[in-house]
Amino acid sequence: MNAHRILPPACLVLMATVAAAVAGPPARTPQEKTAKPEASKSEFLRVLRDADGRPLALQAAIVRCVPKGRARKGPIVDLVAAVHVAEKGYFEKLNREFAKYDVVLYELVAPEGTRVPKGGAGRNESPVSFLQNGVKRMLELEFQLDVVDYTRDNLVHADMSPKEFAASMQRRGESMLGTFLRMMGYAMAQQHGQGNATDAQLLLALFDKDRAMALKRVLAGQFEQMGGSLLAINGPNGSTIITERNKVALTVLRKQIAAGKKKIAIFYGAGHMPDMQKRLRDEFGLTPSGTRWLDAWPLKGS
Repeated sequence: MNAHRILPPACLVLMATVAAAVAGPPARTPQEKTAKPEASKSEFLRVLRDADGRPLALQAAIVRCVPKGRARKGPIVDLVAAVHVAEKGYFEKLNREFAKYDVVLYELVAPEGTRVPKGGAGRNESPVSFLQNGVKRMLELEFQLDVVDYTRDNLVHADMSPKEFAASMQRRGESMLGTFLRMMGYAMAQQHGQGNATDAQLLLALFDKDRAMALKRVLAGQFEQMGGSLLAINGPNGSTIITERNKVALTVLRKQIAAGKKKIAIFYGAGHMPDMQKRLRDEFGLTPSGTRWLDAWPLKGS
């Protein structure tokens, strides 16, 4: 398969957080030391904690959106927030969930008609693949493409092709490097307000006897607060990586609704979902009616 693995926002958050920790926070004047920017939490990712505040799991949401008003008829659309690197059991649970839908629209920057084979797309030597495999090994998790069953008939590609993605970025004057640098700048600004806490936590996690679990606990807290960093990607005028791809997904949604599909899932990264939910409200008259949470990373260990 010749699919292009574009780094999802969640992976960019992880990479930017680690890179910012390695670089260290910027120098601060005495007046700046008390500044604490308000955290912006994601509505589609959360850390479940026990009564003592200890982390139990990083969870991803399934938000059901239904027509406004009880009398109105129309499709049910579930926004299934993806964590692209997660426990195998999380992806297996999604496979069972997806069997319940008329159609599941999924993200993958790949040529039209691409079908992901069972077990993933195979390995290549690209820098993106190298980084993804490094994250997978470091956290002892699995990649979405390796476990989710994309061969089912009800899974429908709803994303850009590589040519469309590149053309959109060129039109907008964007680049993947620029996106990463904005993410890194935000991560550094957050650490600016938090002192050296994240740096120390990451350093201690790297030398922990259960390194994978320790790193997951640190990074889960960063993922939970990823809303502000996604604003750094999107900016006031949107972006290719989120806004334009969401538009493509919702174009496919309109076609599926016109074809008579009633129960639909949109399976996209958690970072896409706030914009996706707003568009469902404004363009389709669909409003959230409930949320379920799935464990993506277990965080309770010895």
